[in-house]
Amino acid sequence: MTPAIRKKLEAFGPNLTPDMLGGTQAMMAEMNNGMHADTKVVRDISYGPDERNRLDIFTQGSPQGAPVFVFVHGGGFVMGDKHTEGSPFYSNMGDFAARHGWVGVTITYRLAPDNRFPSGPDDLMAAVEWLRANVADHGGDPERIVLSGQSAGATHVAGYLAHRREHAEGIAGAVLMSGIYDTMTCEPNQFAEAYYGKDRKGWGPASCMAGLLASEVPIQFSVAEFDPDDFHQQAAQVVEQWTATKHRLPEMQYLSGHNHLSPALSIGSDQREVERMVAGFVGRVTG
Repeated sequence: MTPAIRKKLEAFGPNLTPDMLGGTQAMMAEMNNGMHADTKVVRDISYGPDERNRLDIFTQGSPQGAPVFVFVHGGGFVMGDKHTEGSPFYSNMGDFAARHGWVGVTITYRLAPDNRFPSGPDDLMAAVEWLRANVADHGGDPERIVLSGQSAGATHVAGYLAHRREHAEGIAGAVLMSGIYDTMTCEPNQFAEAYYGKDRKGWGPASCMAGLLASEVPIQFSVAEFDPDDFHQQAAQVVEQWTATKHRLPEMQYLSGHNHLSPALSIGSDQREVERMVAGFVGRVTG
């Protein structure tokens, strides 16, 4: 981020207040360059029985056997969507994939409190199952699927890798931006309670940490400089426990100048450090 943009993001503060969330989205939307003229989109394909089990597919040209990049939006488990009319988000993530010659996929999933854990891992499993069966028809390689998510989306992807490990075999990689991985140490709040339940004694089975440490899927973690403290604590735990278990550091990227939302929202703008980071990882794990 440029010093001027960094200063504006820092001024919003780290807490997930309406002013921070709305201000960041508005600022980053103004910076977005719009979808590439060559990107084609097929919207609202059903991948499961619920009305929110929908996905969009983005391509350029006529790809054949291309990597498949899947993005899962955030929203505190209780809100969010893959696309909002009049906003570049999160079609910017599908367009990003198409611009790199991949097949881009953005998905929605069931929301809390009507749908609680393990609805996230279950919806990811249904989406991946659909892609494995159908993405070749759109030019994608079902053996080269990379899952990515931000905030609650990252937690859902982590939950899929951790709690559906047998089904997740064959996933080429995962990009986890500012997620919550250990439910036993995370800060309780209304969003977590909506998804995991009010009784914290029941949160243990939802923890992703042990399953992530056991997974063989390559993972790129990241945390933003102006993330709330809880996300920094989660990132520190990943580094500590990963290193103790695997005797190697994980790929943990520290996104200087960014806040909780801006890494994913910056993709498609002239601030390209996050785009280069993610593209480099996808290229390594699918090459």
